[in-house]
Amino acid sequence: MNSAIAFLFPGQGSQAVGMGKELAEHYPVARETFAEADAALGYALSQLCFAGPEDKLKLTEITQPAILTVSVAAERVLAQHGIKPAFVAGHSLGEYSAHVAARTLNFADAVRTVAKRGRYMQEAVPVGVGAMAAVLALGLEPIEEACRQAQQETGGTVSAANINSPDQIVISGSKAAVERAAELTKERGAKRAVMLPVSAPFHCALMRPAQDRLAEDLRALTFSRPGIPVVTNVDAKLISEAEQARDALIRQVTGAVQWVRSIQELIAAGVQTFVEVGPGKVLTGLLRQIDRSKTGLNVENEESLQKMLAAEKRFR
Repeated sequence: MNSAIAFLFPGQGSQAVGMGKELAEHYPVARETFAEADAALGYALSQLCFAGPEDKLKLTEITQPAILTVSVAAERVLAQHGIKPAFVAGHSLGEYSAHVAARTLNFADAVRTVAKRGRYMQEAVPVGVGAMAAVLALGLEPIEEACRQAQQETGGTVSAANINSPDQIVISGSKAAVERAAELTKERGAKRAVMLPVSAPFHCALMRPAQDRLAEDLRALTFSRPGIPVVTNVDAKLISEAEQARDALIRQVTGAVQWVRSIQELIAAGVQTFVEVGPGKVLTGLLRQIDRSKTGLNVENEESLQKMLAAEKRFR
């Protein structure tokens, strides 16, 4: 199984109070991961993951290190069970988890960096100025046309931010431009266009101030050559060099998440089984929309871990 397995790491939006608690109770390596994150950040991130409160866990600068920590804890538990991937990829924030798994980045450095990333993204655009919307059942080309028209009409910014699946593309930008683009996509045949409850317009040109600040932090970090090939969000290409990793993480802040192409790149590399490592099942759901013939599993707690281990025995 290991020759054709990829780990996928979730991004913001997959957080839930209680995440990681079971793994920490069952496995010392997971407990140690949370302790390492608490020490790196100087506050009890573990308690926010395990017990909330939810409104605090939803703050971007807490959400990002929280999801990263749960994902890394789960990955380390899998490694102890002898489950190691041939490739890794992560959705937005999840790309950092992928690089920790690939040993490109030190975990403590990654935790501190994504906490700052969350803060920079929040501070780049005042609350209420930006927006994001999910467009369902419409192709990329008509969505991009709608975004161009909305920009001309409103003078604002809007572009495709997450190309998640053939049926789901998220747009991001200035509030008026996103609202207008959402209307235009419906005129062009979208099944639905749903405004998302987000605190900032991620992965668009409005994030430039955040990208510039984060670039300084990333340039100061030590990046190692990835021990496992990593698919980058911005280019949907497998990389195996330290500088490629750094560059892609910088460009990712304003660049679109090319998730469909990322999964297709992994399938082309021979991946048959995808394991979502960390909270939720968002990426497992997207995989079904991209290619139903591939196996999708997830690991976030003891039950899902045992299911994964049972499946691994079958695939051997």
